[in-house]
Amino acid sequence: MVSTPHWETFSESVQGINKKLNQDYGTAEGQGSTEDPLVLAVADGHGAARHARSDVGARRAVALFAGHAREFAGFARSLVREESRGGLSRLMNYAQHDMPRRLVAAWQQDVLGHWDRMRKRSGAGTPPPDTADAEKLLLYGTTLIGALLTPQLFVAWQLGDGELAVVERDGRIGFPLAPAETDLGDETESMCSHRAWSLMRVHWSPVVGPDRMPRLITLSTDGLSKSFASSEGFPRFMAGLDRRLVDEGAKEVRAVLPQWLRQAARHSGDDTTMAAGYRPPHHHAIKE
Repeated sequence: MVSTPHWETFSESVQGINKKLNQDYGTAEGQGSTEDPLVLAVADGHGAARHARSDVGARRAVALFAGHAREFAGFARSLVREESRGGLSRLMNYAQHDMPRRLVAAWQQDVLGHWDRMRKRSGAGTPPPDTADAEKLLLYGTTLIGALLTPQLFVAWQLGDGELAVVERDGRIGFPLAPAETDLGDETESMCSHRAWSLMRVHWSPVVGPDRMPRLITLSTDGLSKSFASSEGFPRFMAGLDRRLVDEGAKEVRAVLPQWLRQAARHSGDDTTMAAGYRPPHHHAIKE
């Protein structure tokens, strides 16, 4: 039996100022155990006329990631039991190559199916059935950040903008999926991009023991980071969030998070979403 700390989860999404529709979506679920892994995901639909169904694309990206992440966790359980270097190597290869391919393929198949269903329902005046798949996919364009944590493994994937922030047990804050170069303007990599699976960044981090786990993992769309006047603003926000969680707990933070994100959305003008997992310092362990 392995004792695993319970993770507190919270997620919130607010619509941007002057936006007709919130095209973000997010989820935070699970306790971080082997059987109930921590799964976090956020997606930011691109909006604008050429991405008119990106709210659907974002919702489907998050839902599909959650399903694939739990499937990945099941695969991880079977390989970890092998207790061999070869098993871990196979799992890392799956995370870096198979997971992006499977996830992108599933999303594209899903939204193309949605396009066909919507066309049949709409009748006259809809796009012709021979519209190229690439044009259909553009309608649903979205970014995606997803993370999975089990007692043995922390893995995260990112396609496009937004931030994965990790606070370690000693309080250090890291951004392990930050790109080498930031995107210019509003252009970003997308689930609708050509060979999108090859553009996905992957963070791979085996967990060597309960005391080596992070204490906070947050995923957020770029509506949050863009709300700060300088590049130091977002790390300071993360440090403040961590302090509030340590001092007051997840329940209090859940209550004020919508207010924080609404304030950010007013500054950035963009939809703003966060999904997070927090491991309390004085936790009650759950048995594996």
